[in-house]
Amino acid sequence: MKLPERLQEALSRMASAIDQLEAAGERLAMADRVRADLEDELAVMQDDRARLAVELDGSLARTRALALANDDARLAVERASASVRAVMEAAARDEDA
Repeated sequence: MKLPERLQEALSRMASAIDQLEAAGERLAMADRVRADLEDELAVMQDDRARLAVELDGSLARTRALALANDDARLAVERASASVRAVMEAAARDEDA
């Protein structure tokens, strides 16, 4: 039994619309998977950024501590050098006298 032409055209348009709807659903599902992957990557990058920020803060604190220790050591060496010079000058004066 042959369907009337108008009904056949309507069924054809409906099949085309269903195909388009399925294709749109597949594109949406793919976009959701891509978005989920991107969200996962973003979460990993945010975790890395937080870890790196903590490491940077620790490195900066160590740098400051080393700079202070360096200043302390420099002052101690300067004081020791001044003491050695003073002793050497006193010894030289004693020799001259």
